Amino acid sequence: MTEPNTFTYANQTVNRLGFGAMRITGEGIWGPPQDPDECRAVLKRAVELGVNLIDTADSYGPYVSEELIREALHPYGEVKIATKAGFLRIGPDAWRECGRPDYLRQECEMSLRRLGQESIDLFQLHRIDPLSRPRINSDCSVICSTRARCRPSGSLK
Repeated sequence: MTEPNTFTYANQTVNRLGFGAMRITGEGIWGPPQDPDECRAVLKRAVELGVNLIDTADSYGPYVSEELIREALHPYGEVKIATKAGFLRIGPDAWRECGRPDYLRQECEMSLRRLGQESIDLFQLHRIDPLSRPRINSDCSVICSTRARCRPSGSLK
């Protein structure tokens, strides 16, 4: 039996092979890459080769990955953009969880701006913040809370 070439999430079907955009940033996933033009060319080539799901996060750069994706691919056509929030960046290779619902909502809204979208195809939580955990009933409630707060403005599909 062969594996299907596509999968479906939230009524969106994408090719099984996507592109992870974490490494289109500077060293330590911090700052701009040495050659931004080359990174934009890689993104365009990935789409030419059939990639229709790009995975990124606000913390990659921070913000650099989302900005390069917009510069290279906007308008996105059939390409779906998945992004994440939940990490504060304090330096190269330095990551700190931040799962406060107000922070996640803010980062959702900022990702919309950086990506030039009216809605986000897939918004993910990087990981549960152990400091926020006592304030929530379950791991899912942070995500659901953020989604519910973004949905009235049409931010999430």
